[in-house]
Amino acid sequence: MIVVEVVVVIVAGAVVVEVVVIVAVIVVVVVVVLAVVVVVVVVVVVVVVVVVVIVVVVVVVVDVFVDVFVFVVFVFVVFVILSNVVAVLAVVFVIEVVVVVVEIVIEVVVVVVEVVVVEEVVVVLVEAVLVLVEVVIVELVVVVVVVVVVVVVVVVVVVVVVVVVVVVVVVVVVVVVVVVVVVVVVVVGLVVVVVLVQIG
Repeated sequence: MIVVEVVVVIVAGAVVVEVVVIVAVIVVVVVVVLAVVVVVVVVVVVVVVVVVVIVVVVVVVVDVFVDVFVFVVFVFVVFVILSNVVAVLAVVFVIEVVVVVVEIVIEVVVVVVEVVVVEEVVVVLVEAVLVLVEVVIVELVVVVVVVVVVVVVVVVVVVVVVVVVVVVVVVVVVVVVVVVVVVVVVVVGLVVVVVLVQIG
């Protein structure tokens, strides 16, 4: 009986030891798996936060840059338009002065013709010719000035639009490149972390 009891005790001890070892291995495996999951979750959260921060910063910077650029372009366009308006007003003022001077000259010529030449027909003809010349000159000057101003304004607007389009395209390309680089870095980092954890 003593031998049987010793054998039973030994077998029972071996079973207990084996159960303890199995439980310990299971616990270690569970702990390692949980640690890997926690590390991966933490890395993913950190990467997502970093990506969100980078995207927000890029969006804010681009928005500020676009706002400043639009404001500068608006000020430049307003300045160009105002300068053109002032130029047109100055030209119109000069034209008005020239018209007044021409009218005075016409009146003087008419008076001289009336004094020197008695014939009314000659006076009427001279006055008509001078008035016709005055009208033609004034109309030509006004047309030329308007055409020049319109051409200048159109050229300036086209240049501004082209510059804005080029800047916006460059900004969009830069943002896309930054986002792609960040995504590639994040994916490579996750792969490296997972490989290192599995190796460890």
